[in-house]
Amino acid sequence: MLEQGIDLPGVRNARELGGYMIGGKTVKKGILLRTGSLTDITDEAKAVLKDRYHLQTIVDFRMSEEIKVLPDPFIPGAENISLPMMETQDMDAPDPEFVARYSDPAIDNMARFEMTYEKRIINEQLYVDFLRKERGKHSLKGFFDALAELEDGRAILWHCKDGKDRTGLAAVLLLCALGADRETVIGDFMLTNEFNRDLTEASRKEAEAHGFSGDKTDIYVFVTGGVLRGFMEHALDSLEETYGSVTGYLDEIGVHEGQRRLLCEKFLLY
Repeated sequence: MLEQGIDLPGVRNARELGGYMIGGKTVKKGILLRTGSLTDITDEAKAVLKDRYHLQTIVDFRMSEEIKVLPDPFIPGAENISLPMMETQDMDAPDPEFVARYSDPAIDNMARFEMTYEKRIINEQLYVDFLRKERGKHSLKGFFDALAELEDGRAILWHCKDGKDRTGLAAVLLLCALGADRETVIGDFMLTNEFNRDLTEASRKEAEAHGFSGDKTDIYVFVTGGVLRGFMEHALDSLEETYGSVTGYLDEIGVHEGQRRLLCEKFLLY
């Protein structure tokens, strides 16, 4: 298992922020958990979350339509909070029929990819839109409030579908709030490609079989479970340009210095 990994059978991209070094301090282990969808979680993994991690809160960043089709399972002792970072009506798409088809969980990866690539919907502005739209700001503020309310000895888990984009943005902002440098932040984001290596390698082979190359291959891998460093770099650059820093953005959404200091006290070992 990779160093940041946590053993949760049935859950993809399951890992934690514990163990990262930040300014001579260490993020506490077993508290800050990030994953992909919990839909296929096993009873064994549920027991691990309950008994080993003493899970208090699950933050679900998925859209309402996603949750309706594949709701999170009940995990004893944990409160589930729905904080959609976007909804289908927020998508910059040409028509409702497109949005409905794209959001259909039954659609295969290639069909979804062709839809998005043709209309250039998946691009480096994606994360910026998550961060700047009011729904995204509200969602992320709710996430930080849940972090602040976490009791000693308990854990919090946040997830979306693949545990890479919406989940990744939340992790990036949390690490920045704790004082992590950019390489630590980007490094955690890019770990998705390691935890989903089976998916990304299969996607690259499938892309090659369809005659894709360059940017088209990269976007296909992204759509099917991978991440692109440039997308997150662009998002961070955008926050720094607009708000002066990532912490300036956190101030904008209501996560002020006092709350950030509290999070450092809660989650860092001095």
